[in-house]
Order: sequence, then C-alpha cells, then structure tokens
Amino acid sequence: MLSDKEQLRDISSIGLKTVISELPPAATGSTMTANVCKKITAQLTGAIGKQEDVSVQLEALDILSDMLSRLGGTLYSFHSSILTCLLPQLTSPRLAVRKRAIIALGHLVLTCSGNIFSELTEHLLAELKKNESTSTTRTYIQCVAGISRQAGHRIGEHLEKIIPLIVQYCNVDDDELREYCFQAFESFVRRCPKEMDPHISSVMGLCLKYITFDPNYNYDNEEEEEEMMETENGEDEEQGSNDEYSDDDDISWKVRRAAAKCLEAVVSSRPDLLQDFYRTLSPALISRFKEREENVKADIFNAYISLLKQTLPTQSWLHSSDASGKDDIPLTMLQNQVPNIIKALHKQLKEKSIKSKQGCFSLLTELASVLPGCLADHIPALIPGIVFSLADKSSSSNMRIDTLSFLHVLLCNHQPEVFHPHVKALLPSVVTCIGDPFYKITSEALLVTQQLVKVIRPLDKPCSFDAKPYVKDLFSGTLKRLKAADIDQEVKERAISCMGQIIYNLGDHLSTDLQPTLKIFLERLKNEITRLTTVKALTLIANSPLQIDLRPILGEGLPILASFLRKNQRALKLSTLNALDILVKNYSDRGALNLVKQLTAPIYGSGSAGASLTLHKQAYHSVAKCVAALCSACPKEAPATVNQFVQDVKSPKSSPAVQVLAFLFLAEVGRTTNLSAQRELRTVLLEAFASPSEEVKSAASYALGNVSAGSLHEYLPFLLKEIGGQPKRQYLLLHSLKEVISCSPADSLTPYVEDIWALLFKHCECTEEGTRNVVAECLGKLTLVNPAELLPRLRKQLSAGSPHARSTVVTAIKFTITDQPQPIDALLKGCIGDFLQTLQDPDLNVRRVSLALFNSAAHNKPSLIRDLLTSVLPSLYNETRVRRELIREVEMGPFKHTVDDGLDVRKAAFECMYTLLESCLDRLDIYDYLNHVEDGLKDHYDIRMLTFIVLARLSVLCPSAVLQRLERLIEPLRATCSTKVKAGSVKQEFEKQDELKHSAMRAVAALLTIPEVEKSPAMAEFSSQIRSSPEMASLFESIQKDSASLPTLESMDMS
Repeated sequence: MLSDKEQLRDISSIGLKTVISELPPAATGSTMTANVCKKITAQLTGAIGKQEDVSVQLEALDILSDMLSRLGGTLYSFHSSILTCLLPQLTSPRLAVRKRAIIALGHLVLTCSGNIFSELTEHLLAELKKNESTSTTRTYIQCVAGISRQAGHRIGEHLEKIIPLIVQYCNVDDDELREYCFQAFESFVRRCPKEMDPHISSVMGLCLKYITFDPNYNYDNEEEEEEMMETENGEDEEQGSNDEYSDDDDISWKVRRAAAKCLEAVVSSRPDLLQDFYRTLSPALISRFKEREENVKADIFNAYISLLKQTLPTQSWLHSSDASGKDDIPLTMLQNQVPNIIKALHKQLKEKSIKSKQGCFSLLTELASVLPGCLADHIPALIPGIVFSLADKSSSSNMRIDTLSFLHVLLCNHQPEVFHPHVKALLPSVVTCIGDPFYKITSEALLVTQQLVKVIRPLDKPCSFDAKPYVKDLFSGTLKRLKAADIDQEVKERAISCMGQIIYNLGDHLSTDLQPTLKIFLERLKNEITRLTTVKALTLIANSPLQIDLRPILGEGLPILASFLRKNQRALKLSTLNALDILVKNYSDRGALNLVKQLTAPIYGSGSAGASLTLHKQAYHSVAKCVAALCSACPKEAPATVNQFVQDVKSPKSSPAVQVLAFLFLAEVGRTTNLSAQRELRTVLLEAFASPSEEVKSAASYALGNVSAGSLHEYLPFLLKEIGGQPKRQYLLLHSLKEVISCSPADSLTPYVEDIWALLFKHCECTEEGTRNVVAECLGKLTLVNPAELLPRLRKQLSAGSPHARSTVVTAIKFTITDQPQPIDALLKGCIGDFLQTLQDPDLNVRRVSLALFNSAAHNKPSLIRDLLTSVLPSLYNETRVRRELIREVEMGPFKHTVDDGLDVRKAAFECMYTLLESCLDRLDIYDYLNHVEDGLKDHYDIRMLTFIVLARLSVLCPSAVLQRLERLIEPLRATCSTKVKAGSVKQEFEKQDELKHSAMRAVAALLTIPEVEKSPAMAEFSSQIRSSPEMASLFESIQKDSASLPTLESMDMS
C-alpha cells in the first residue's frame, strides 16, 4: 500500500478494507481481531503521519475510520497514539484530509477513555483560542461539531468553555465558518439539552439574526423580477491554500439553512419555552417563508412544523378544565398569528416549485390539526392553491397526495358552512383524482370525498346548501371504484366506506341507483377481504336519518350477518353485533321473535347441563343486549319473553350457558323496567347463588343488582338485610350492591346513603382481599352521590383503622376518579395529596394500593396530581428498589424456593412510571427517571417485561436522553436476548424466557428507530451480534414483521 505504483496502492487498500469489514466483532471473543488490529494500527498511523502522498493518507484515514467505528474498543491501547497522529492532520493543506481526520476522530471519541477525550477537547479549545487562520478555525469548529454529534453526552461538561468561543466566531465575516458554528450549536442542543440550558437564549438570538442573513439580495422590491435577480457575491474571502472551491457564488444560503436547522433543534428539545417561541421565534420564521433558496425554505418550514407539533400535546383530554388557563396561552398566541401565516403562504402556493408547495401543505396540515377551525376565514385564499395543485398536469403524485391529505384534515377540522361557496370549484378536481391510475392518489381522494359528502349535506343541523347538482358526479366517481374487483385492497375498503357515507347523507337523491348499489354491498359482504368494512358501512346506512330502505337486501343479508357471529375474528363479531343492534332498532317491525330465536340458538344448542360456557363471555352480554333491545322495540312481545327466561332459569334442565344468558337478559330489562310484578324472581335469583357454576353465580348477582336498581324501594332494603345476615354469600351480594350504586341516579339513592355507608364500613376490614375491593368500589361510587359530605369522611378514616381499613379507603378513592369531568374533581384536587401520603405507609399492601390510586389518577385525570409530583416522585422511585428484607426462602419438599414479597409493589411502581410518560412527561427529570429504568432492566421477570415497554416508549418520546444512556441500557437487553435456559427446565421456564426475549427484542427494535443510534459502538456491536446469531436474527425479523402490521406497539393497556 505504501508502494509508488498507484495500481498496487488501490488494490491493496481495497483488500485491507474488505479484511477489516469481515473481521468478527470483538464481542465474539475471537483473538484474531485483536491481533490483526495490533498489526495494522501502527503502520496506518505511520502512513498517515508521512505527508508525502495525499492519496495514501486518504486511504489510510479511511481504513482507520472503519476500524475505529467497528472495533474501537479493541484498539484501546493505541488510542493515544491514534490521537497524536490525527491531531496534526486537522491543519493539513488538503481539505479532504482534514475532513477524513474529523470523521476518524468522531469514531475515536465513541470508545476512548475520559483522559483521551479531555486531551482532545483541550487541544481543540487551545487551537480555537489561537485562531491562526480562518481556514483552520473552520476545521476545528467542524471537528467540535463532529465529536458532539458522535458522543454528545461526553462533551457536555466542556460546553461552558466551548460555547463563548463559537459565539465569538459567529460574528466573523466568513459564511462557511458561520455555517459550521450553527451546525455545532445544533448538535449541542440535540445532544446535551441539560447543559445547553443557560446558553439557549444567546443561541436563539444568533439564529434569528442569521436566518435573515442575505447580504446580496434585497427583499423589499418584491416585484415580479424576483427570479431574475441572480446575485454576484461582493465579498472577497481569504482563499484556502489550494483552490478547492471557487467563491464567485453566493453561499450565504448555507448560513441561513444551518440557522434554520439549529432553530428546529431548539424547538423540538425545549417544549417548556413555547410561550417565548411564539413571542419571538414564530413571527421571525413566518417572515422568512419568502426565502428564495428552496433548501433553506424547506428547513424553515420544518422548524415551524416542529413548533406546531410541540403545541399540540398540551391540548389533549389529559389536562382537565381547571388547568386550561396556563396551557392555552401558546394556542391563543398562535391563533393571532394565523392571518400572517396564511398571507405568507398564499404567495408560495402559486409558485412553480413543487418542493415549496409540499412544504406549505405539510405546514398547513399541522396547523389545522393543532388549532381546529383556525383556517375558517382563510378558506377562500387556500382553495385556488389546492385546486391548482390537484389539477396541474406537472404536479408529481406525491404533491397530489400531500394536497389531498391536507384537504382531508381541513374538511375534518372546520365547520361545513365555510366550504359551501367553494364546493363547485373543489369537487371536479377531487372526483378526477378518484379516477387516477395511481392507487395511493385514489385512496386519498376517496377519504376526501367521504368527508366532502358530510360537508355538502350535514344531517345534524339545518343547512340551506343545495347538494343535488353534485350528487351525480360524486356517486358515479365512487361507484366506478366500488365495482372494480381488481384494485388495491385499501382502495376497495375506502370505496365501500365512501359509498356508505354517500348513501347515508344523500341516499334520497339516488332514486333508481340506490338498490343496485346496495346489491353490490351484499356481494362485498360475502367476500372475506371486504366483509368487515362492509358491515361498518351498512351500520352507518342503517343509522341514517333519511331512513334508507334496506329491506330488499335484509332477507339475504341478515343470515350472512348472523353467520359472522360464529367467525373467529373479534373485530368482525363486535361490528356485526353493533350492526344487528341498529338494524333491529330501525327495521324491527319484521320478525322480531324470529331474530330472538336466531340470536339465542347458538347458546341453547351449546350442550348438556354440565358443560361450562362455550362462547366468549362478551358474546353473552351482547346477545342479552340485543334481545333486550328487541323487547323494548316490540313492547307486545316483552312480557312473554321475560316469562320465558324466568322459566329457563328455574328449570333444572337448563345448561349453565342458558342460565347465564337468561340472567344477563333479566339484568338488561330490569335496569330500565320495574320487574317487581314477577313474584318469584327474587327467590330464583337467590337460589342461583348456590349454583355449582361460577359463571351462573356472577350472572345472578349482576342480575340482582340491576333488577334492584330498577325497583329500589322493593329490593334495596332486602339486599342490605341479606348482606348483613348471609356471611357466606356476602361477596356476591356486595357485587349486586355495586351494580345498584353504579346504575341508580344519585337522587334516588340519597335516602339510603347512610344505611349503605354504615354497612360498608362494617366490612372494610374483612380479611378477604376480594371482598375488600368490592367494598372499596361501592364506597367510591357512593361517594360520588354526595362528594361534599362523604369525601371528608373517607379522609378521616385514613388516620383511624387497621392497615386493611386504610387500604380499602385508598382504593375507594381510586374508584371516584373517572376520565370524564365530575363535580368531585375540585374537591379531590384539594385532598388527593393526603391520600397519597400513604405511599409512605409502613404497611406493604397499603403502599401497593396507594400506587394503584396514583396510577389511576395519572392515567385518567393527570391534572389532579401534576402539581404534587415534586413531593410524590421520591416516594414512587423509592418503591422501585429491590428490598432484601422482603425476600424470604420457602421450603417445598426437598427444594428451596425464594419468594419476593416486595414484587407486587415494585410492579405497581413501574406501572405508574409508564403512565407518567403519557401524561406528565414535561414534569419529569428524564435523567433521574432513566436511572430507575436501568435498575428495572436487571430486576425480576415481571419488572423486566414492564421496563422493556417503558424503554420502547422512551425511544419515541425522548430519543436524545436515551441516546446519552445507550451504553448502560444495552447491556441488560443483550444479557436477556442471549440467555440460554438450562436443558432440564420446565416448559413454563422456556415460555417465560421466550416472552422476555420477545419483549427485549421489541425494545431493541424501538431503540434502532432513534435517528443516529447506529453511531453508538455498543449498539453497532449488538446489532452485528443479532445478525450473526441465527436465533436472535429470526426473532428480530419476526418482531419487524409484527410491528409492520401493528402500528401501535408502544401503547400498553394499563386499565
């Protein structure tokens, strides 16, 4: 490679590169890698040091970079010699050499020790202070930025010294230097958000100053000759020693682009500064939408879109009404700036450039989702641009798709009236898109059409707009796609939904076309691929206020729907039951009893008296609801049906399945109609409490509760007496009481509150946890009847009573929290802190239920606890620790078995931590939080499963913090993925390990989606290990496939 012949040099360097890329990673423990590295490294550093021939240097630098990036750890002993060899190269006369030296240093800092890192930073600082020539200073700033991008978390402690220097260089009149300064700032902001905090305002000031930096262009005369003015560069810059680039071209746009990117980084990493952003940054960005350079404009749009995205989350259901005061400020500020945004974008929409039009539409889409309704006054300004982008022959397909998806968001988020004047202009171009040969455009256009149909004739309010002239176009365009069998699956589904919407809103205008179209729906019902979408569309049509006549297809359609109830596809069953429910309500004059027979047939035919339930539990509830709906729709048939079900329950021949259905049906009917006329019902219900089948018992207690709610004065006193007198059946009777409290309106319960309260407090110290939980649920729901009086009573009970009583009271509070606004909320906010004091209770069980209360509040009404987090978090984190004193050994025959009594509490604590990510992320110190996640990754099986999910969620929510901790987080994941189960273990052990590996691999897959994660050597090594192990590789592939089919893997159901 060091020879004089160019050919030999090329061939040998390609050979070396190949050898290095094929070496096994150090993790495999192969000594070969280490030996090869030792041999080559000294020669490479030598070659780089000899500066005779540049091409040798470049090749050697390339190879060194490859080695450092893949095998940095193995070269540990050479790190300092590599550093001494690379530093002088930063002043090489050839820019290409400098560039490659920077890349090599970037790979070096990933694995080098702290001392070497400090030596490098000290050197860079010293050189930056010297500032020998602009050209070397540029290189040093590039180098600092490169290091920060690769190992940003390490540079954090040096930022205090670095930043003032870079700020100072921003003011030097050299465009390239400035560009590198902003690139450095951007990487600091993304990589070290915590350390950058004191400098954010000065960095923002510089960005705002230079985002308008265009010395050779005058924006004031914005006449038509804008495009004509190509500018000459008036500056004379110091030339590099070789003419690497000629400088007759204006490169100030690079400075503007770097400043815009830096602003985007600031916005996306600092949601807490939103109000400042809207005050200073937003107007500045809006005024720069007129930027002449396309690449810069794209980055300015991106920065603004980031700002809009940051504004969105605070507006969700999580922040209940009382928190609205402070969270609304950014939105109001944004609302006031909307006219300026539209004015600035209006010009852009008419431009030739596709890139800037796409940027406009992405920005407008985000704006319409963040502030629904904000564009209402500006629709006339936007429609011409939309129509132009859809109809313009030169538009790319992506351009059309972006335009259609913006139009969809626009139609969804605004009142129909604002579009009525423009339907005539919009509709033809949308209908043309339905006929587009490219399936993605067609499917977007069908979504838009579905929304348009709702707009041109909204059925929920009176509307003067005449939709008639447009029906034909809409209908025929959609029909063509509905009939086609040879099109994309998504287009099929959307055509069905869209046609459903057309019939729902405009069915009375279709006259003779209606029946043939419904016939097509019948065909689609029979096809496995389209049946689910068709069921949903039919449900919609059946619900239409226009009372569409579906009878011609019901004869054939109902048996098909009934057959879906037997299919093994949950979504299909639920949608079908929903459809049947609505069909029965709206078309029930025909054959109600016949339907009852069809619905109940599978249950009556399901086998002998001894068999347990065969269908899914939910199916019984749904069938009971359907039958009850039939009875209320046909009052003539009701008494007979009720009688028949009462007889079914009494008959000893009935199977458990039939009895369960009968009780559930009686519950549905009893809740709304007074059944006290049925004399024998009470005894029948109580006898069923002795049934051998658990399902029958619980159905009977559910029925007793609902029937009691329908006739309180008859049943409730009797129920309370039974609870007092029947200790054996107490659990079931309390369940009935819970149903009574849940179903009855507050005013009708008021006379009984004192009796119920007294009775419940008798049972709140019961030793059975199941019973205590039901008591707690009753107490909580009862408190909602009269919160002002009953909540203080619960609070008093905290200090009294045994641990059992305390845990019941805390659990009761959990049941007063719902995700809907309630009158009790204001009272709860004042006292939930007292109930959460029990997080420090000496009793383990009380701490566990207290965590469950905290989790429920964080999930359903975060506003209750957001302001308490500073005091609650230390106690919460404290519960995530493993407590040695709670682990004990139990002897089982010859084996010893360890039991960890603290596990449930830890599990509850980690569940709370997960919930806080969703609702209170902005109040967490994420680095502190990550410390506890790290501990959880090494904990017991259940905890590891939880922390893997937390980790996957974190990689989406705060990728930069996760990157800073990557080394520490990967080790436990690697350990889990590569464990082997002992050969003689039981089957459960294998299953458990499989689940763990799956979950860990999901977390790895999530980590791999973080931008720039591949730069971490630990991650790179781990992913090569995954690829080289057949078992891990196949697991990883299966997870990739899963996540492709399940878009919402991250969310965990904590209900």
